[in-house]
Amino acid sequence: MKSFRLKLSLVVLFLSIGFISCSSDDDKVESTVKTKTAFVTEIKGSATGKVNEELSYDITFVVDNACGEFDKITETTIGSDKGLQVVAKYLSDVCTQQVPDPKKTVYKFKSSAKGTFEIKFRKSKTEFLTQKVVIE
Repeated sequence: MKSFRLKLSLVVLFLSIGFISCSSDDDKVESTVKTKTAFVTEIKGSATGKVNEELSYDITFVVDNACGEFDKITETTIGSDKGLQVVAKYLSDVCTQQVPDPKKTVYKFKSSAKGTFEIKFRKSKTEFLTQKVVIE
C-alpha cells in the first residue's frame, strides 16, 4: 500500500511539473508599437469644390525608416496656427530596411459652407504645407 501511495505521489508530482513547465507565458510576444510625427512633403488635390461635396487629397509623407507605416491624421498646433499632422507607427525598434520610400495616404475634406479654406499639414517642426480650396 505504501508503494502504491509513493508511486501515485510521484506520478502526480511529475504531471504537475509537466503542466507548469508547459505554461504559455513564454509564448507572449510583446509588441512595441511606437508612433511619431511624419512630415508631409506634398498635398495633391482639387483647388475647388462644392458645398457638402467630399474632396480627396493625396498626402505624401516621409517616415524615419522603411518599417514605418501610416497610423492616423491628428490635429496639431504650431505657435498659434492650427493644422493637421500625419502620425506614423513603427512596429519594432529594429528595422533592417533603413532607406524609406515616401508613403501616401488620403485625406477627405468636406465643407457645409461656402468660402476659401486652407488645409494645413505639418511639413517640419516649425512649418505647415498649405493647400487652399475654394468651396462654391
